Amino acid sequence: MPNSFGKNFTISTWGESHGAGVGVVIDGCPPNLPITADEIQVELDRRRPGQSDIVTPRKEEDRVEIISGIFEGKTTGTPIAMLVRNADHRSSAYSEMKDKFRPSHADFTYQSKFGIRDHAGGGRSSARETIGRVAAGAIAKKILASAGVEIRAFVTRIQDIAAPESALENFPAAADVEATAIRCPHGETAAKMIERIKAVRSEGDSVGGVIRCRVRGIPAGLGEPVFDRLEADLGKAMLSLPATKGFEVGSGFGGTLLKGSEHNDLFEVRDGKTRTVTNRSGGIQGGISNGEEIFFNVAFKPTATILQLQKTVDVQGNATELMGKGRHDACVLPRAVPIVEAMAALVLVDHWMRQNAQNGTFRF
Repeated sequence: MPNSFGKNFTISTWGESHGAGVGVVIDGCPPNLPITADEIQVELDRRRPGQSDIVTPRKEEDRVEIISGIFEGKTTGTPIAMLVRNADHRSSAYSEMKDKFRPSHADFTYQSKFGIRDHAGGGRSSARETIGRVAAGAIAKKILASAGVEIRAFVTRIQDIAAPESALENFPAAADVEATAIRCPHGETAAKMIERIKAVRSEGDSVGGVIRCRVRGIPAGLGEPVFDRLEADLGKAMLSLPATKGFEVGSGFGGTLLKGSEHNDLFEVRDGKTRTVTNRSGGIQGGISNGEEIFFNVAFKPTATILQLQKTVDVQGNATELMGKGRHDACVLPRAVPIVEAMAALVLVDHWMRQNAQNGTFRF
């Protein structure tokens, strides 16, 4: 189904931006995993609106309610249902969008596909749908952490402002990522990024950028040949996120500038294990993890809804103009960081379970 993701560890999200609430149902979670609503809330707080002066001012606490699947602080092995109620939605700001299509938004394509759409807040096309992903991802991250896996996403570029690669060589500490509102671990660059976002917001405009995700602790052997390659499923997960326009793993597009002799990751035995000298493969070879750190980049476009008058057409096909309204992020990247982490965790848990089901080699 199009609202579900995963094969062994599956999630189904539901709800609209301006409806009563949004949520997720998780199936396939192992029993006896200790988990609390507070642990899930930590991740939701990183995603929620109104958390800083560079994100949307919409005031939502995004308090998670666990409906089923957790008993006395532990998962039961049955479906886990979680709900977050919408509180601060102002549908009147979208009344003009009922008949006019927002440029670069999903209004026209949803109307073309279904013949009907929820114009208030964009309905299912709103990034508010990702609440369910983050809530589910919190549980997936907890499962992976029990096996010593760490996932860290962070902003590396906003428009043309990029953190120097020399400052990104080491796996960043969570505290360094969370030290600023932009979630870039390089303080000097982070300050410039924040200044840029505030400047474009004052003009009613928006900017995009790049998020990098690094994963360490994944053993060799996760992933499937051909269609369900690990990087293919990671790419699908990331490109399913609102506003994403690009995905690259390892050397990515930059690798096309190298010769094979320059790009190949040579093998060696280090500390009694087969390792690679370099990691241009990004921890994945032949669609299967090789035990090295997995890393990839995700590109996010500028927020589509801007507070400027733009040309468009209405549902009757007439030329018209539209001024964006509502409360929107001038840059989605700060709040997208925990969403990228969540989707990475969901992919990795699912593949971990698939590997164990087929070969019995990895257990949590």
